[in-house]
Amino acid sequence: MNRLYKTLMALELAAAFGAGLVGWTLTAQAANAAEPAAAAAPAKPDVARGQAIATQVCAACHGADGNSAGGAFPKLAGQHAEYIVKQLKDYKTQPGAKEPARKNAIMAGIASALNDEDVVNVAAYFETQKAKPGYARDKNTVPLGMKIYRGGVTDRGVPACAACHGATGMGVPVQYPRLSGQWADYTAAQLTAFAQGTRNNSEPMHTIALRLNEAEVKAVADYIAGLH
Repeated sequence: MNRLYKTLMALELAAAFGAGLVGWTLTAQAANAAEPAAAAAPAKPDVARGQAIATQVCAACHGADGNSAGGAFPKLAGQHAEYIVKQLKDYKTQPGAKEPARKNAIMAGIASALNDEDVVNVAAYFETQKAKPGYARDKNTVPLGMKIYRGGVTDRGVPACAACHGATGMGVPVQYPRLSGQWADYTAAQLTAFAQGTRNNSEPMHTIALRLNEAEVKAVADYIAGLH
């Protein structure tokens, strides 16, 4: 009887030890499997490195703090980092594509010289900068610009700009850029480029821009410059 009892106890202990060993092994395997995922987590942007790139590469056109001197070049200060990253990638010809989604010989050269980390760093830097406010220049077109921005052009299927870019033009990270205070000349030039297809990295904007006439483009661009 005692021998049988001891045998059963030994079997139970062996089973318990085996179960514990299996459990420990599965836990260890799960932990090991999680290690590559943790290692693959994106590093925090290096804003100081981004500032150095902005100073050395971007400042001549966009200003050292992202506030460009005129409408030939966009203000980047306060722009969503995700949007800047996307645009820099769009200036590069992607695998399988014949040409970049945004065509600009100067920007193509600059974007191609930046690696993925540089792109993220410089985008993060510009996002942290304070955008200088703009203003509308033509008071006579403000009512038309405001109408288009806030309510669109219903009979031509043009949605309100505010629906995507926000009532004050702050936009939505990743999806829609900040427009508030952007130079009117730059915004008008981009709407024209969307309409003509020379900028083709947004099908919705191509469709919208095609439905606006020249006077409407200028009016809404000027209105956007004064948004804050």
